[in-house]
Amino acid sequence: MPGLHTTLTWLLAAACMTAGAPVAEAAPVRLGNVVPGTSVVKSVQSIQERRFENLVAQETDFSCGAASLATILKYAYGRSEVTEAAVLEGMFEIADADQAKKLGFSLLDLNNYVETVGLRGRGYKVDEPALDTVSIPVIVLLDLDGYQHFVVMKKVAGDRVYIGDPALGNKVMPRDEFLEAWNNIIFAVVGENFDTHTVLLDPDQPLTARRLADVFSPVPKQRLLDFGFRHAEVF
Repeated sequence: MPGLHTTLTWLLAAACMTAGAPVAEAAPVRLGNVVPGTSVVKSVQSIQERRFENLVAQETDFSCGAASLATILKYAYGRSEVTEAAVLEGMFEIADADQAKKLGFSLLDLNNYVETVGLRGRGYKVDEPALDTVSIPVIVLLDLDGYQHFVVMKKVAGDRVYIGDPALGNKVMPRDEFLEAWNNIIFAVVGENFDTHTVLLDPDQPLTARRLADVFSPVPKQRLLDFGFRHAEVF
């Protein structure tokens, strides 16, 4: 892929941002007498639920990497049983638990864990113009006012970067703001059973006419090969 090359630099992640609050669930609302003698039940989604839709929220101040990884495993690889707690448990088995609780996990820790669950990690250094060619959800490390924080980068479209932040929820970052916080490294999880129609590539978008052009999925097979998928996993 032009502008994309493997990097052997594995940067350490310091403590994540403060863990997100528990997700508040909204109950269905029953509307009576919409039509005389009938009632209609309408499912209602709370703002908190919408914010963390298709995203695993972090429960501790050092688990942003584990939550980001769990998000990709659950929503891009169909491993619906995956939880942040399960990923944390597995990562503690291969990393220094005390150091991780103080400084956070590193990309190397994430890579080592991915291999234990039958997948592969690929680290790439990406030039800014090549951001638009990143066509699968990846994990990135952002420096947010001094906090080193792992998030899921779902897709880049023009001046918008769609982020799954395990502490703050789903959001859209202006491209220039993202570039100021990003270290030019992306971490991709590759292997069998990747869902080319993953919901991570269809994030909620701003309500403007431009959103009609932001079609993110399915991922072309050739793009998967560019990111390190094997031919047998794609065709």
